[in-house]
Amino acid sequence: MQRQGLVLATAVLTLLAACSKDATTTVQTRATSTDGAGFASLKADGEDNNRKIAMRDACDPSDPAWAPTGGCLLKRGDVRITEFGAYLRSPLTIPASGALIGHPAWRMEPSYASIESGKSLRIVNVGGRTHTFTEVRVFGGGRVLPLNVGLAPAPECANAVNVPPGGSAEIPQMGDGVHNFECCIHPWMRATVRVSSERDAT
Repeated sequence: MQRQGLVLATAVLTLLAACSKDATTTVQTRATSTDGAGFASLKADGEDNNRKIAMRDACDPSDPAWAPTGGCLLKRGDVRITEFGAYLRSPLTIPASGALIGHPAWRMEPSYASIESGKSLRIVNVGGRTHTFTEVRVFGGGRVLPLNVGLAPAPECANAVNVPPGGSAEIPQMGDGVHNFECCIHPWMRATVRVSSERDAT
């Protein structure tokens, strides 16, 4: 009886592992097909992935409230503009002056990358909203003042270049060291890129 229980448990674990693998594949395929053609070459792992950063959001295309500021070009998304606004400030602080939080679906992925000297960095907007990928000396606010929530705008945001949904950009070779990037529309979207020689890169 005990042996039968062990066999059954092993079979269940094997089935769960197989389902988990299938679910992962399905999610990755769905992400590629709904996020836009420009993101199709991004892989879940592999050394090339260190040189690619996706700008993501999850705006709800059925919410007409997005329309006045460019709409939402995602095929699927579930964040309505009221929810987006509710996440701007920390609920643990005074609402009128609370710290900037920002909706976590609006993000850079990965938020940290380490690349070799001489390599370029590819940026893809897989969200439904316009973003920027702007190098700044110090993280700060962006050019949309209501979204800054107390942050002073980073000076570099004055000349930030938009990357529309489905668009991409190539960041040319950067000097060795740490480089900070943010979206100058949604300033909580941030990424840090470390550039180092091949023998030092990890």
